[in-house]
Amino acid sequence: MTRPLVYRRYGGSLQVSIPSFDVLVEAVRIPETQWLATACPLEGLHCDPRFLAFVDADGNKRIRVAELRAAVEHTAKLLKSHQGADAASDVLALDELSEAGGKLRDVAGILLETLKAGDRTRISLEQVRTSEKALREAGQNGDGIVAPAFLPEPSRSLAEKLMACFPEVKNRAGQAGVDLPLLQRFREERSALLVHLADKASVLVWGERSVEHARRIQEIRPLLDTYFLQCRLVAAQPEAVSSLKLEAGRVQGALGDTQALARVVSELPVAPPEPGGALRWSRLYRGQAFERLEAFRKDVAVPLTGDMATLVDAAWRELCARADAILAWQSRLEASPLRGLVETLAGIPESELEALEAACRADLALKDKLDAVDELERLILYQRWLLTFANNFISMPDLYQTKRRALMEKGTLILGGRRYRLSVLVTNRAAHAALTGQGTTCTLYVQVAAKDGGESYEVAVPATRGRSADLVVGKRGVFYDVEGREFDAVVTQIIRQPVSLWEAMTMPFGRIGQFISKKIEGMAAAGEKSLDESLEKSYGQGTLAPPAVPAPAAPAAPAAAGPGGFIAATGIAFAAVGSSLAFIVTQVRSLTVFDVISAAMIVAAVVMLPSGLLGWLKLRKRNLALLLEGSGWALNDRLRLTPDLAALITRRPRLPKNAKVDRTDVLRSVLVRVREDDEEEPRSPGLWLAIGLGVLFVLLWQFREPLVREACKRQWMAGATCDALVTPGSSPAVPPAPPAP
Repeated sequence: MTRPLVYRRYGGSLQVSIPSFDVLVEAVRIPETQWLATACPLEGLHCDPRFLAFVDADGNKRIRVAELRAAVEHTAKLLKSHQGADAASDVLALDELSEAGGKLRDVAGILLETLKAGDRTRISLEQVRTSEKALREAGQNGDGIVAPAFLPEPSRSLAEKLMACFPEVKNRAGQAGVDLPLLQRFREERSALLVHLADKASVLVWGERSVEHARRIQEIRPLLDTYFLQCRLVAAQPEAVSSLKLEAGRVQGALGDTQALARVVSELPVAPPEPGGALRWSRLYRGQAFERLEAFRKDVAVPLTGDMATLVDAAWRELCARADAILAWQSRLEASPLRGLVETLAGIPESELEALEAACRADLALKDKLDAVDELERLILYQRWLLTFANNFISMPDLYQTKRRALMEKGTLILGGRRYRLSVLVTNRAAHAALTGQGTTCTLYVQVAAKDGGESYEVAVPATRGRSADLVVGKRGVFYDVEGREFDAVVTQIIRQPVSLWEAMTMPFGRIGQFISKKIEGMAAAGEKSLDESLEKSYGQGTLAPPAVPAPAAPAAPAAAGPGGFIAATGIAFAAVGSSLAFIVTQVRSLTVFDVISAAMIVAAVVMLPSGLLGWLKLRKRNLALLLEGSGWALNDRLRLTPDLAALITRRPRLPKNAKVDRTDVLRSVLVRVREDDEEEPRSPGLWLAIGLGVLFVLLWQFREPLVREACKRQWMAGATCDALVTPGSSPAVPPAPPAP
């Protein structure tokens, strides 16, 4: 009777609990929609690569639901006891094999006998691989491919020659060798090539230089074919001779241009066409092909035809026909893979070929035995890894544990005083960032490199606590992989999102500050540039020679210049500033410090509350699904990033227990000793003066009403000024000024 499946809640995700292999057998039958993952890539999983290769039945570098189901069913069929699978053991107890695994039990016994093991009741993964490696090194692979190193000397040389003629084939050990299909193809190619070589004497009628002569004929053929066609034309229409000559106008126009003249000359016949269809070598034109034709006459035409004066059309056509036959025969020879063995092909004894075939058949006879060794390795790997893999595929409880690591995790990043526990492999950062950018999780892309310049890869790390503003591109840290090895790490890209509610509420102020600082920096840079340009212009004008004095022009309207104009401009500026200050004083004269603080708090609340609400919604929507899907996973659940999970992923460890904190600043004592030896730096009074003026301004502002009333009462200010500064109704009576005498 099967036990009912139990579903547990991990964070915000409901996942089936798979504590044992018996439960796994039931769990693989639930609908695919209830699986946490439906597909995953092989790359990035820290488990035995041979296990992943066995599960990936179709070899597409991805594991899907059907493949995992088949692996579980295969294991359940071969094991009658699942204690080893529950313990994730890589040691197979032979008495746990079912009747269907009888063949594997026999193979295990043979391997244990080969290794002379003391315990014959169990076999480990290491023992299987050791024995398999020994068989491979002995040349026994079971695939029928025999490497030359494992052949006796007479057959070894022949095997090496055959391997040089045909495409390379490798056995399971990765060694190149010969197999039965290669030997069969050799026999076929040898028979065909021997028949072809038998026609050599009848085809190569021009001796050892037949191929060379045929290629020379092929090169010169377009020129002479054209010439003999022109001869036929002249024989049929004698007046066509004039058409084969160049017009005087074309020659005259090309005389000044070497390239044009060469094109014109190339249109001429190689010699005057004769109606009888004969080429007289003495009448060759000294055109562009003259040297080629002259060399052809000496090297080919005369030796082959015996006629030193002419080459007739019939003789030329016979030469072409023989050249075509020679080149076709040579082309077939060069296309044969055995062309390098032409000299020794007939001398290869049939007995050596039969010896090679016997060696291949003997290796192929081991196929069933060695395939059983592979199946034994498969079963042990399934016993070791299937339950673990299912708990990272059907469900993912290890993501929510601190003592176990999920299979997709690459390691831990130490950066900026925090420990980022979760990281996944990234093979295409652009595609991964495009997907994670659609979410609301702050993600770091980190380049991980070995200290000695070895292994290097890139990982994506979610930042779930702290402040994203403290994370910048180029920041360096240390990365520890799941095996504890240490690597250098540097941040290469950041998908910036709020990490906490407070950061979301204060982000607008940060953006405002950045905007203002950029504007100020831009204005300062523009001012510096304008000042530099004006100084350069003034310097250039001052160094130039004084120009000639022009004729006096009509007097223009006088302009404000000199001290008078400066004083007038200064007065206007002070008047504008004074009016602005009077307006500001009039608007804020009734405000107190409490009013100013209240207004600032209201403005801050108006900005922070909407930002905080949006930030809260973003934090609620954070999930880890996009992080894994960017690496090639297919998930059914969002894997919500709850506050508890966020605290688990990104941590800032406390100080060790029993540790004491000495709050004395050691730097102060060091500075005291240093200052005793250093000359005292001059102190700037400007800072203290500014602070004092600021405090004085605050005090005067707080008590401005009584001070203004007292000043008006003592007639220290004019009546109009008192009316402007004092609240209406509270202005003291100011006696009228005495009349002027």
